[in-house]
Amino acid sequence: MIRLSPGVPAGELDAAWQPLPAEQVVSGSPATRYVVLDSDGGRDVGVWEHSPGVSTDVEADEVFVVLAGSGLLSFDAPALPPVSLAPGVIVRLTEGMRTTWTVTETLRKVYIAP
Repeated sequence: MIRLSPGVPAGELDAAWQPLPAEQVVSGSPATRYVVLDSDGGRDVGVWEHSPGVSTDVEADEVFVVLAGSGLLSFDAPALPPVSLAPGVIVRLTEGMRTTWTVTETLRKVYIAP
Protein backbone atom coordinates (compact mmCIF):
# COMPACT_ATOMS: atom_id res chain seq x y z
CA MET A 1 0.00 0.00 0.00
CA ILE A 2 1.16 3.51 -0.81
CA ARG A 3 0.54 5.81 2.12
CA LEU A 4 -0.56 9.23 0.91
CA SER A 5 1.00 12.23 2.61
CA PRO A 6 -0.60 15.67 2.50
CA GLY A 7 0.75 17.72 -0.40
CA VAL A 8 2.99 14.92 -1.74
CA PRO A 9 2.11 13.30 -5.10
CA ALA A 10 1.79 9.51 -5.03
CA GLY A 11 3.47 9.02 -8.41
CA GLU A 12 2.55 6.55 -11.13
CA LEU A 13 0.72 3.28 -10.64
CA ASP A 14 3.51 0.72 -10.38
CA ALA A 15 1.50 -2.45 -9.77
CA ALA A 16 2.02 -5.37 -12.15
CA TRP A 17 -0.73 -6.34 -14.59
CA GLN A 18 -2.47 -9.58 -13.61
CA PRO A 19 -4.43 -11.67 -16.13
CA LEU A 20 -7.99 -12.34 -15.07
CA PRO A 21 -9.06 -15.90 -14.20
CA ALA A 22 -10.35 -17.73 -17.28
CA GLU A 23 -13.86 -18.00 -15.83
CA GLN A 24 -14.10 -14.17 -15.76
CA VAL A 25 -12.89 -13.59 -19.33
CA VAL A 26 -15.62 -13.22 -21.96
CA SER A 27 -13.38 -12.08 -24.82
CA GLY A 28 -9.92 -10.74 -25.45
CA SER A 29 -7.14 -10.99 -22.88
CA PRO A 30 -8.09 -8.44 -20.24
CA ALA A 31 -5.84 -7.87 -17.28
CA THR A 32 -6.17 -5.68 -14.20
CA ARG A 33 -3.91 -3.95 -11.73
CA TYR A 34 -4.57 -1.85 -8.68
CA VAL A 35 -2.95 -0.15 -5.75
CA VAL A 36 -4.48 0.84 -2.42
CA LEU A 37 -3.49 4.46 -1.84
CA ASP A 38 -4.87 4.87 1.65
CA SER A 39 -6.73 2.78 4.20
CA ASP A 40 -8.11 4.81 7.04
CA GLY A 41 -11.29 4.81 9.09
CA GLY A 42 -12.48 1.51 7.62
CA ARG A 43 -12.36 2.72 4.00
CA ASP A 44 -9.87 1.99 1.24
CA VAL A 45 -9.03 4.49 -1.46
CA GLY A 46 -7.27 3.10 -4.50
CA VAL A 47 -6.65 3.17 -8.22
CA TRP A 48 -7.71 0.25 -10.44
CA GLU A 49 -7.09 -0.39 -14.14
CA HIS A 50 -8.58 -2.84 -16.66
CA SER A 51 -7.00 -3.37 -20.08
CA PRO A 52 -9.14 -3.77 -23.23
CA GLY A 53 -11.35 -6.83 -23.33
CA VAL A 54 -14.56 -8.12 -21.78
CA SER A 55 -14.82 -9.64 -18.31
CA THR A 56 -17.39 -10.44 -15.64
CA ASP A 57 -17.24 -9.78 -11.92
CA VAL A 58 -19.17 -10.02 -8.67
CA GLU A 59 -18.82 -6.62 -7.06
CA ALA A 60 -18.05 -5.33 -3.59
CA ASP A 61 -19.44 -2.10 -2.16
CA GLU A 62 -17.66 0.87 -3.71
CA VAL A 63 -18.00 4.24 -5.34
CA PHE A 64 -15.69 5.01 -8.24
CA VAL A 65 -14.83 7.84 -10.61
CA VAL A 66 -13.44 7.06 -14.06
CA LEU A 67 -10.18 8.93 -14.63
CA ALA A 68 -9.27 7.67 -18.11
CA GLY A 69 -10.33 5.20 -20.78
CA SER A 70 -13.67 4.05 -22.11
CA GLY A 71 -16.05 1.15 -22.05
CA LEU A 72 -19.45 -0.07 -20.98
CA LEU A 73 -20.49 -1.45 -17.59
CA SER A 74 -23.48 -3.81 -17.87
CA PHE A 75 -25.46 -5.04 -14.88
CA ASP A 76 -26.39 -8.71 -15.13
CA ALA A 77 -27.95 -8.91 -11.64
CA PRO A 78 -29.76 -6.89 -10.70
CA ALA A 79 -30.81 -5.96 -14.23
CA LEU A 80 -30.10 -2.24 -14.59
CA PRO A 81 -29.39 -0.03 -17.62
CA PRO A 82 -25.73 -0.14 -18.75
CA VAL A 83 -23.42 2.75 -17.95
CA SER A 84 -21.06 4.24 -20.56
CA LEU A 85 -17.68 4.60 -18.92
CA ALA A 86 -15.65 7.73 -19.71
CA PRO A 87 -13.60 10.21 -17.69
CA GLY A 88 -15.71 11.91 -15.03
CA VAL A 89 -18.40 9.22 -14.77
CA ILE A 90 -19.24 8.31 -11.15
CA VAL A 91 -20.79 4.93 -10.29
CA ARG A 92 -21.85 3.23 -7.07
CA LEU A 93 -21.68 -0.56 -6.86
CA THR A 94 -23.12 -2.73 -4.10
CA GLU A 95 -21.90 -6.05 -2.82
CA GLY A 96 -23.08 -9.00 -4.88
CA MET A 97 -23.90 -7.13 -8.10
CA ARG A 98 -22.97 -9.22 -11.13
CA THR A 99 -21.43 -7.08 -13.84
CA THR A 100 -19.86 -7.29 -17.28
CA TRP A 101 -17.04 -4.86 -18.10
CA THR A 102 -16.53 -4.16 -21.82
CA VAL A 103 -13.38 -2.07 -21.97
CA THR A 104 -12.40 -0.52 -25.30
CA GLU A 105 -9.59 1.74 -24.04
CA THR A 106 -7.63 0.95 -20.85
CA LEU A 107 -9.86 2.04 -18.01
CA ARG A 108 -8.49 3.76 -14.91
CA LYS A 109 -10.69 4.55 -11.93
CA VAL A 110 -10.20 5.80 -8.42
CA TYR A 111 -12.40 3.99 -5.91
CA ILE A 112 -13.53 4.28 -2.32
CA ALA A 113 -14.58 1.03 -0.66
CA PRO A 114 -15.46 0.08 2.91
